[in-house]
Amino acid sequence: MSSPPSSQTLQNDSQATEVPPLDLSSLPPIFVSATHLALEDLHELENELIATGAKLTYDVSEMRIVLTKVVSKKRITIDLRAKGLWTEEVQRAGSVLSNAVMLDGGSEMKDEGGERPAKRRRVEDGKSAAAAIILDDDVTIPEREFGSSEVLNISAKATSPTKARNNVATAAEKLDNDSNVIKVVKIEWFEESQKAGEMKPLDDYLTYTCRGVEKPSSSIPVTNRSTPAKQVVNISSSTTPHKPPSSTLHSSPSNRTAILERAKEDAIDTTSQATDRFGKRRFNHHQTASTTDATWAAGHHEKVFHAHLLTKTTTENDNGVSSDMPEMPDWVKQGVKYSCQRQSPLSGPNDTFIGLLKKIRLARTLTEDEIGVRAYSSSIASLAAYPHRVSNPREVMALPGCDAKIANLFVEFANTGFIQAVEDLEADEDMKVLRQFYEIWGVGATTAREFFFQSGWRDLDDIVEYGWNTLSRVQQIGVKYYDEFLDLIPRREVEDIAKTIHRHAVLVRDEAIQSQLVGGYRRGKPACGDVDIILSHPDETQTLHLVNDVVASLEQEGWITHTLVLALTNSKRDQETLPYRSREGPSGSHGGFDTLDKALVVWQDPVWSSKSSDEALAAKEGTKVKNPNIHRRVDIIIAPWRSVGCAVAGWSGGTTFQRDIRRYAKNVKGWKFDSSGIRDRVRGEVVDVEGFLNNWESGRAGDMVEAERRVFEGLGLPFVEAEMRNTG
Repeated sequence: MSSPPSSQTLQNDSQATEVPPLDLSSLPPIFVSATHLALEDLHELENELIATGAKLTYDVSEMRIVLTKVVSKKRITIDLRAKGLWTEEVQRAGSVLSNAVMLDGGSEMKDEGGERPAKRRRVEDGKSAAAAIILDDDVTIPEREFGSSEVLNISAKATSPTKARNNVATAAEKLDNDSNVIKVVKIEWFEESQKAGEMKPLDDYLTYTCRGVEKPSSSIPVTNRSTPAKQVVNISSSTTPHKPPSSTLHSSPSNRTAILERAKEDAIDTTSQATDRFGKRRFNHHQTASTTDATWAAGHHEKVFHAHLLTKTTTENDNGVSSDMPEMPDWVKQGVKYSCQRQSPLSGPNDTFIGLLKKIRLARTLTEDEIGVRAYSSSIASLAAYPHRVSNPREVMALPGCDAKIANLFVEFANTGFIQAVEDLEADEDMKVLRQFYEIWGVGATTAREFFFQSGWRDLDDIVEYGWNTLSRVQQIGVKYYDEFLDLIPRREVEDIAKTIHRHAVLVRDEAIQSQLVGGYRRGKPACGDVDIILSHPDETQTLHLVNDVVASLEQEGWITHTLVLALTNSKRDQETLPYRSREGPSGSHGGFDTLDKALVVWQDPVWSSKSSDEALAAKEGTKVKNPNIHRRVDIIIAPWRSVGCAVAGWSGGTTFQRDIRRYAKNVKGWKFDSSGIRDRVRGEVVDVEGFLNNWESGRAGDMVEAERRVFEGLGLPFVEAEMRNTG
């Protein structure tokens, strides 16, 4: 098979424009705000930061730098409050003094150019303004909302312009070294630093400087306006404890551990807070029973978990488990880190342990710890591909993506048969509510938390009674058919649904239509949560707006009861591969991983054995006949032939498998991969790995699976059968 003719040239060009690698390892922990960022862009930005050695965090008590696209201070403060952090602005001494007037014996201090300041503020002896700066004794003081009558109280010690300026410089230096100060910086800082290959000054991109403060008491009650008085929930007293005072919000550098380092440690952290950004306890996080922690917890009705340290290790004399390690697979020896490069069967010898790790990962999802989710996903994917039953923590440590924390959890599991962190989260009432909300179709982790923490709802009945009109249509359907959607679909029923969809696609086009079941079914699952099917046609004119016609035909015959999403994203751009746009683009979005035409529908078989008699009875009684068949979730995806292999590959792997294809394409090939095709990241040109263009000797692929194989070959990946892409 021929390779894309332009790929080598593109790689050579990219090497010619290579800039020095950026090193951000010296910076304190960085938090990336998701506001105005698409999820794919957020993940890509975080990966780029990690590649520079930056320490990322999702813990508000750790972050010292916030990267954001937001420029409004008010919106920034709102975003930080959403993470559970109340702030007050810290005024930089130099900027305040540049607008200040100092009086000493009738003389006025001038600015550096010898000009008098445009505005004067009188300093009254013995009076202290709300916004004051004591340049000798204090570094900064919060800048509150200045009124016209407020003044700047400059210490009497600063009696000369020279001394004042020296004090300003000292104060600014202290501010930069203050471990409690948070700098909110424009994302452009990182982008410009990348281009230059060196770190640009943070202050040139600064939008807001602040420090954490205690949550105002007036903001503690959380209610829903539509909730009757008896349903008012005071989260601060019944569900969520107060934040600790601001002095404990930001621990010293010696007590802070970046989240990436924390992911490599044991699950027990004896120094950091055991609360998440909403003030809730972080699961799989234990607190020591120190006096301070115990007092704070007792005062806020917070449950304290005593450290569950395992002193035993799994050796050949412990529980009869041999310490000898089996022969490691080649991918372990070679340190292959991308799950798309290895075989992961549907079931394996470590499924029980993996199942417990998945529960911890779900808890991380519900606490919005995205870095933790990805770390656990990598560990789970490695364990899923490992062909031997783990009997030694050294085996765990040898697996790519696994570290001391996972090894420690394995030791606990091997010695006790359970993991205490899992037991804790399974028994936690708050987590039970969040899991139930998260299982609603159309509700993600953020919305589930809003339902619980902001609205105070505790079950589906609360949602229906107090919040029904606030739900989106998709969420309303998700609540209405909650139990039915949780009922898994057997493979035989999946196949029947696929046959019906294919039949209608042929009706609205012709016999050349091809279809391919993807998702969990193609990976070999005995039952699936939904049905994912891709439709395509060798003639691209036949896939243009195909989704509209198929859905209309199915609705007319009664198979679809609700069409929740009908996207024509691909047809609107004439079925071209998604353009590669940098974050400097007008939308600031890459468009997301899946950008094909698709329909998300609710499916119900319109035929049942007693239909005729039921219809006759309903007509007699003047009622509406009720279809007893269960409702199912079905996704119909339309892929143009030029990129159908990318679509099939993108929709057939487990979540981590899909993620790693994108990472591999970016880091190894310098390409951007999504289900609409591949583009070079330097030039933005389409990379044709499927042979759609006429200059390929072998011509176009004959079917979807052949096109998919060409995608793997073009990426330089060994072809992995769909049944071996179960990364967990």
